[in-house]
Amino acid sequence: MLRFDPFSDIDSVAKQLLGASAGSPRVPRFMPIDLYKSGDHYVLKADLPGVDPGSVDVDVDNGILTLRAERTAPSDQGVQWITSERFSGKYMRQLSLGEGIDTEGIAATYDNGVLTVTIPVAEKAKPRRIEIGRSTDGPQQVETGGRTEVTSG
Repeated sequence: MLRFDPFSDIDSVAKQLLGASAGSPRVPRFMPIDLYKSGDHYVLKADLPGVDPGSVDVDVDNGILTLRAERTAPSDQGVQWITSERFSGKYMRQLSLGEGIDTEGIAATYDNGVLTVTIPVAEKAKPRRIEIGRSTDGPQQVETGGRTEVTSG
């Protein structure tokens, strides 16, 4: 008799996606971020709870913003693990920056496990109002002796 269990296939796919079967189950899989625009700059927030601030690195190279961090694993000496769900290891996330970003003005802070990166929009990319001047080539109104005449320029 051949048994077919569709749930075992779904379970194995879920384990692969969640990292339960590949490598160490304590290796980080992703760095969750939020990204939004506020006025004339973008704000990126990355959750990195328990990460040593000294291990956090933010850099920009050729229009690629790279975030790196590391959470060290607690010592296993003299410890009998009951459960271990907090990932440790190295995190990395890269984002492609478009044209119109002021890469020199990018700033970052790390507070309470949240990395905040402020990415300003370059002056040349900001919307601006174009002033409309008067043309001397078009029709003009000229007042002569109490009456107004329209002449072409």
